[in-house]
Amino acid sequence: MSSIPKNLLYAETHEWLRVEGNLGTVGITDHAQKALGDLTFVELPKLGSQVEQGEEACALESCKAAASLYAPASGTVAEANSALADDPGAINADCYGRGWIFKIELAPGADLSKLKNADEYERFLATEEK
Repeated sequence: MSSIPKNLLYAETHEWLRVEGNLGTVGITDHAQKALGDLTFVELPKLGSQVEQGEEACALESCKAAASLYAPASGTVAEANSALADDPGAINADCYGRGWIFKIELAPGADLSKLKNADEYERFLATEEK
């Protein structure tokens, strides 16, 4: 039924986080990219900048709206997907793959307990759509 990847964690603000060791890859969910529509611009976070869980990390613009992307975990921006500067539509085409937005080095003791697993996120979406 669902196309929500099982190996990710999800924020209620529709960001996803893939944790590999102390590195987290961040993007927006399929739900979020569909709600925004065709993305036209991504303001990537600066390398080395500190992001705090739940705070704005960067901005997205689409044909419908501008939106903030909130950090799903605290840490330091280690990499940004510079390919999105020329092709922000990669997020629409492959939000869980080549449409990733940035990577963070997770802060020591980063609290991931507020994030949902795929099943919890799917249930959250079902309640939000009512």
